[in-house]
Amino acid sequence: MAGHSKWHNIRIRKSAQDARKGKLFTKVAREIMVAARMGGGDPSTNSRLRIAIQAARDVNMPKENIERAIKKGTGELESETYEELTYEGYGPHGVAILLEVMTDNRNRTVAELRNLFNRYGGNLGESGCVAWMFEQKGVINVEKSQTDEDTLMEVALEAGAEDIKDEGDSWQVLCAPSDFEAVRDALTNAGIGYTSAEVSMLPSTTVPLDKNQAEQVLKLIDALEEHDDVQRTYSNFEVSDEVLASLVS
Repeated sequence: MAGHSKWHNIRIRKSAQDARKGKLFTKVAREIMVAARMGGGDPSTNSRLRIAIQAARDVNMPKENIERAIKKGTGELESETYEELTYEGYGPHGVAILLEVMTDNRNRTVAELRNLFNRYGGNLGESGCVAWMFEQKGVINVEKSQTDEDTLMEVALEAGAEDIKDEGDSWQVLCAPSDFEAVRDALTNAGIGYTSAEVSMLPSTTVPLDKNQAEQVLKLIDALEEHDDVQRTYSNFEVSDEVLASLVS
């Protein structure tokens, strides 16, 4: 798995526990709002909204927050209107970066993102410059303490999973985006908990980094993920578990 995927999972776990929770809730609420605006407020007929609501529950967002975000999306409550955009660029050492953004002011957002790229040794690129390196997949991470490989394979593959990868202390279940809900729900129904579950963008090629290089790249990644308008960041850097552990500690 690319180093950014592991880094992202660590950030998710930290975000659910510390002061970053408020910002995480804001990003999840925006996703619910946009999903409800585009497909309606009934999750039974809006798959994107169902996925967004489950993501909110996974980070322990209160029920009233979820309901308020849905109402803002459907227009029952007043709210800003957010535009979905994708930005692409390169970080230090040729690392590809793909951003999913929700903003109510694209001119402000692109200026701020360009400034962050420049400040940390990268550059914001043209549309299409790195998107071709990524493929959309459903990604579910399961700690090995939750289940054994045979059980996980039986449940996940029966539900439509494409592959199961050994990631050291965890399993990574991959599936087509259209099968994501079925695979995730099958694991839940089988009593197999997960640490993260999302439709993500996985890189087809990776850029290996040593510790010093990784520190430079992660400064940019962290700054981008802190930006209020950035919903998700994807990258293709690769680092060893030892290097990643030293950077997290």
